[in-house]
Amino acid sequence: MNEALDARAIRQRGATLTLLTCAYFFSYMDRQILAILQEDIRGELLLSDTQLGLLAGFAFAIFYATLGLPVARLADRGNRVNIIAIALTLWSAMTALCGLAQNFVQLLLARIGVGIGEAGSSPPSHSIIADLYPAEQRAGAMGIYSLGVVLGAAGGTMIGGTLAHFFGWRIAMFAVGVPGVLLALIIKLCVVEPRRGLSDPRHLAAPPGEMPAFGAGFRSLFANRAAVHLVMGVTITSLIGYGHTAFGPSFLIRSVGLDKIQIASIVAPVGAVCGTLSAVLGGWLANRAAARWGLHAQAWLVLAMKGVGLPLSFLFFASTDPWIAIPIYWASLVLVNSYLGPTFALIQGLAPLRMRALWAAVTLLVINLVGLGLGPTLIGVISDLLKPQFGDAQALRLAMLSFAAATPWALFHYWRAGVWLKRGA
Repeated sequence: MNEALDARAIRQRGATLTLLTCAYFFSYMDRQILAILQEDIRGELLLSDTQLGLLAGFAFAIFYATLGLPVARLADRGNRVNIIAIALTLWSAMTALCGLAQNFVQLLLARIGVGIGEAGSSPPSHSIIADLYPAEQRAGAMGIYSLGVVLGAAGGTMIGGTLAHFFGWRIAMFAVGVPGVLLALIIKLCVVEPRRGLSDPRHLAAPPGEMPAFGAGFRSLFANRAAVHLVMGVTITSLIGYGHTAFGPSFLIRSVGLDKIQIASIVAPVGAVCGTLSAVLGGWLANRAAARWGLHAQAWLVLAMKGVGLPLSFLFFASTDPWIAIPIYWASLVLVNSYLGPTFALIQGLAPLRMRALWAAVTLLVINLVGLGLGPTLIGVISDLLKPQFGDAQALRLAMLSFAAATPWALFHYWRAGVWLKRGA
């Protein structure tokens, strides 16, 4: 019976990866739709950039990140498919409720609900993917899964922007929230819960009843030097990325001169293609690099691609002509979104078998408290502080540029991660 389930799980792993990626797509779309809607929300509810940053960042992240730990503990013990289905139902319903908010506090509470639901998505998904794909294929699979970020952000922009243009921001919230409930049912009925360690060599398998203590998960991750640098690198990268994503549409509207429908119909669709290419290409190149030079080359590949993309990011945020800025933005996306698949694949490869979901949750805790929690919030604060001197449009431009300038800090950690991975530490 177990062998039949193992064979079925492997046979269906492509479909499983597709459904998990769809769940991640809904997660990121529901999280990021606020970005394209926030100029309308700001006008109707009379919010400041700092309040918008709190809605996109800290208020969401504090629950999303901290609840990921107990959820990961459940995922390392119990049925991961059930956890994902329940979580998806919850955050989808709370996204729809955002459309009923009449003031900042009500919208804040609904966003907290979205964060609570989304805490149950990524740790169990990472664990399932690691069980279905061997180490030499894991970066490619994680690269596919990371498409949820790229396509979710683009989908939220395209769908949210178009619906908000014609029907208002409240209808847009309903439209992206409700379909997630149907996807949750499909995942529950169709995804097979794989055996832990299914795709790993049998000598790595942990005894069925063995479950390390919760604190051991933290200690084991932070005792691994390569893992620490990977977590630092992805956290700083996420700080920059979440800040830029949260205020990207506002930047294009205020500082570059586009409107919502142009962003939804032109910028976002091509951006989705470029981001998809980046994620798939990054995963494919990471698999090839690992096969030829070893796993350490995956960390250095991220370093190289993001290093080449950095000047393009500076040029984009400095440009005032939209038809110069947007092609530069598309080109930068091909390079800068390549980091998620290789990073999480390396972390899952370093994690003890019975701690994979926990290591993913610890990583996401740091990423989201620092990156998602502080990124949008700090951009909003910096923009508000600079407005009296520079004005609305230029203040936001300077805030975005200041974040891009932190990229070399992240690159340093990817370099050090590669060094420790090469040494086997």
